[in-house]
Amino acid sequence: MRLSVMVLAFVCFCSVAIGIAATAQDEDVRGAFLTSRPKVKPASTGTASKPSRRRPKTTVGPNKPAKPPEKTTGKPNTPGPSSSTPSEPSTPVNAPRLGLGLTLFMRDSNGLAVRVDPDHVFGKGDRVRVLLETNSDGYLYIFNTTNDGPATMIYPHADLDEAGNYVQAHVPFEIPASSATEERLRWFAFDEVAGTERLFFVFTREPLSGVPIEDELIALCRDSKESCPVKPNAEMWAATQKEMQQPLKTDKTQPNGQAETTSEQQAATRGLGLAKDDPQPSLVMMASSRRPTLVATLDLIHK
Repeated sequence: MRLSVMVLAFVCFCSVAIGIAATAQDEDVRGAFLTSRPKVKPASTGTASKPSRRRPKTTVGPNKPAKPPEKTTGKPNTPGPSSSTPSEPSTPVNAPRLGLGLTLFMRDSNGLAVRVDPDHVFGKGDRVRVLLETNSDGYLYIFNTTNDGPATMIYPHADLDEAGNYVQAHVPFEIPASSATEERLRWFAFDEVAGTERLFFVFTREPLSGVPIEDELIALCRDSKESCPVKPNAEMWAATQKEMQQPLKTDKTQPNGQAETTSEQQAATRGLGLAKDDPQPSLVMMASSRRPTLVATLDLIHK
């Protein structure tokens, strides 16, 4: 089965269930995740433009220059042998545990986005999108495997967000985007072909070494169509699989059938942070330690 979206036409999803290595329910997870949300909603800037996903020019702290972009090594479509997740020592001592909030939306008969349980079984013609929220600033990568086959990177993408993948804490992020100019670009659509696919969400404090983003990714895909979508090399993918073994604590709610709120939609399309009183993610996943990388998966069930 293949989910077709013009820009992400190579993405295929087939099963819907959350798959997280070494998971554990924890009543404090949701509260800990929402702690850093502002008490009130940030004021609107009056602009409808999307926020930049490019890495910030400067890092936190006075007179501290930004790190130069990582160089990609190895073959154009294969991240070089230095590709790996950031090392433990790079994590600040007082850094919060990384957390990822996820809400799955499905298009109803009226064309509205409504919450749907990740365990829902989808059929031909169903359309879905994912709303993501992190509790820290960082970099979000999304990889896809089909029937446990080779992984491909579906985000960042050369045709989306200037190939950037920088996300801000509690500023929601849609995949695909409801703000797309055409209806067919706003959803992942299930066709008649069944299969098993998995999305890997890799959230890091620093960009992954050797994985092209921004101008490097744009140039790579422009100069060599065969190089895109990018395929992680064996070493980088092994590091991702290893991170999956790290325990995550989870908390899930069941607000199924509820429509996406105006505040959620505006926050995702205008780059506004969510406040404590705004709707919460359906699923919250938080690392049990202050590691620099969090890896979680989402399977979509299509029969």
